[in-house]
Amino acid sequence: MLSLSDVLDARQRVMEVARHTPLEYSHSFSEMTDAEVHLKLENFQRTGAFKIRGAMNRIATLSGEQQDAGVVTASAGNHAQGVALAATRAGVDSKIVMPEHAPVSKVKATERYGGEVVLHGTDYSEAQAHAHELEDEEGRTYVHAFDDPVVMAGQGTIGLEIIEDCPNVETVVVPIGGGGLIAGIATALKEKNPDVRVVGVQAEGASSVVESLQRGAIYERESVDTIADGIATRRVGDLTFEIIKDRVDEVVTVTDEEIAVALTYLLERHKALAEGAGAIPIAAVLSEAFDYAEDEVVVPACCGGNIDLNTLTTVVMRGLVATGRYLRFQTILKDQPGALVDLGEIIAEHRANITAFHHDRTSRDVAMNDARVELEVETRGPDHVEELLDALREAGYDVEIVNGYEMGVGIPSRHANH
Repeated sequence: MLSLSDVLDARQRVMEVARHTPLEYSHSFSEMTDAEVHLKLENFQRTGAFKIRGAMNRIATLSGEQQDAGVVTASAGNHAQGVALAATRAGVDSKIVMPEHAPVSKVKATERYGGEVVLHGTDYSEAQAHAHELEDEEGRTYVHAFDDPVVMAGQGTIGLEIIEDCPNVETVVVPIGGGGLIAGIATALKEKNPDVRVVGVQAEGASSVVESLQRGAIYERESVDTIADGIATRRVGDLTFEIIKDRVDEVVTVTDEEIAVALTYLLERHKALAEGAGAIPIAAVLSEAFDYAEDEVVVPACCGGNIDLNTLTTVVMRGLVATGRYLRFQTILKDQPGALVDLGEIIAEHRANITAFHHDRTSRDVAMNDARVELEVETRGPDHVEELLDALREAGYDVEIVNGYEMGVGIPSRHANH
């Protein structure tokens, strides 16, 4: 099984390429949770994610013959960039298979790092199957995204940095897709200090590990559905699963709504951009997906920041909705002069800001002398939203929220208004 010595050896191979990323105390998240939260900002890594560590370690261990034949891999995006950059720096040809719907930003970045991108399949599993076909056809070496001890050892160098930069760490929270990251980090942490708790996090829509642990055998999902595309894998790796069983203390899940809240808070409060998979450890802390004590030293590993801008727009808007910062609702008005003004005055009195509205007097389910209006309003939190809605209802308006997301999701119950 993977050992600390493997991780220490890996550090010597990757240190010239991979950055020692910052570990910063978060005043905002500490106040919101009553814990002592330090963020491991691996989203500041070269290529924007931790994957360069494992990829560089694997490329550095290739034989001369393997280097001449080139490498191939499958990836949802971050591993693709890591392999492309590591291979290019080593003068090795790389071919990267990515799902057809991989974010455009990740595809373009992989090409800029020198990788040849092949789009194939609807998800990681289908891309991986095609990559293995290319491996056989072209004699390339397959660089696995997670189920390879050499790759795991490279990712484990993050664990070394965490415990060196924060020696009093008590809990480290790590995202899980295929399991390579948490396998490496848990190995480094547990052999350095067995008392450090390692908590794994998956998105509910890609949660194979919790089911696998309950069954005692690897469970493969039929499909995945999550905004955290970097960890959208249908199953954990064979090798990584054994390490998770042995060295990870707990595995929890969070919803996409909770991920959106965490990403939004990270961007607003900490001025740091993360992708869904990078924000998921913060989501687990903020939503209290696992128990932690007051003043416990908790380090969420923010593993990546490569988010497509179109996706970012959607996720941030969902985050604003869930935290009560944006409200869309509809109501019925009398179709007469001044009706819209009266509604607007109530909204203004409660210090909300109308950003858009739609006025419909032709809908079949509205009386001939009525009109349906839908408004988008900027608000300041769940309490403010409830105050506004109560005022509208007291004034006789039948208000229907049409956001689609539940307010307050992912906000720590200890300090819901922070």
